[in-house]
Amino acid sequence: MTYRASNARLKPLRARMGDVIKKNMPKGVVLAGGTGSRLYPLTKITNKHLLPVYDKPMLYYPIETLVNAGIRDIMIVTGGKNSGDFLRLLANGKEFGLEHINYTYQEGEGGIAEALALAEHFVDNSSVCVILGDNIIEGNIKAAVDAFRQQGEGAKVLLREVEDAERFGVAEIRDGRIIGVEEKPKAPKTNYAVTGIYLYDHTVFQKTRQISRSNRGELEITDVNNLYIAEGTMTYDFLEGWWTDAGTFDSLRRATNLVAESGANKMSVGIRSGSALETV
Repeated sequence: MTYRASNARLKPLRARMGDVIKKNMPKGVVLAGGTGSRLYPLTKITNKHLLPVYDKPMLYYPIETLVNAGIRDIMIVTGGKNSGDFLRLLANGKEFGLEHINYTYQEGEGGIAEALALAEHFVDNSSVCVILGDNIIEGNIKAAVDAFRQQGEGAKVLLREVEDAERFGVAEIRDGRIIGVEEKPKAPKTNYAVTGIYLYDHTVFQKTRQISRSNRGELEITDVNNLYIAEGTMTYDFLEGWWTDAGTFDSLRRATNLVAESGANKMSVGIRSGSALETV
């Protein structure tokens, strides 16, 4: 005897499954505050993240990265004297296929972890995908986000091999695991830069309250990452394709050239799996 479920019976099940998938999807936070002092005088009258990279404002690229990963609930953390320009530019996010975009304001420059902490009420008890507003990638992070959803706890960072690792947080890997991250080391132990894309569970906000300000007077995201490493809950993947920030004149020019030559946020370029949490 063959049983066929009617559409009427299936609709509630599909709705429940959709709710579960939606709840399991990380929220997205784009960090776009700061003064952009390294790009002065371009930033004298506008925020760095509103500057053009080829044919789009810089901020469009990280938003598209989140959207391509399936993330639809997004907050922009902005700051400075030109924060109102973000609302005029992005409005409710319709251009990205979103129903709305959330905004919050960071006073001054207190570091990445301090900026992330402003999104605590927005993220609530969900997980979160954080991306720096000047980070641009050739490909997409959908596979990394899906893997993190399966991971269910802890954190995941995306790494990229670079020639100038001393400019970044650098991951030391031993036996397939990250054993530490060092911020802008003079003598890097590896060439694995921690890119400005991070995935965290909801305990990240507890961790931002555990760390102290660095010599720069900032709450460093590297210190947050090292707390996850100490717990044994940090995993990593590698970005495929090119990756760049756009926070200096040289990197802004490089970003523009890369986007013009090959395009950005392509679904045909993904990630390479790194480590996963061991299960008992």
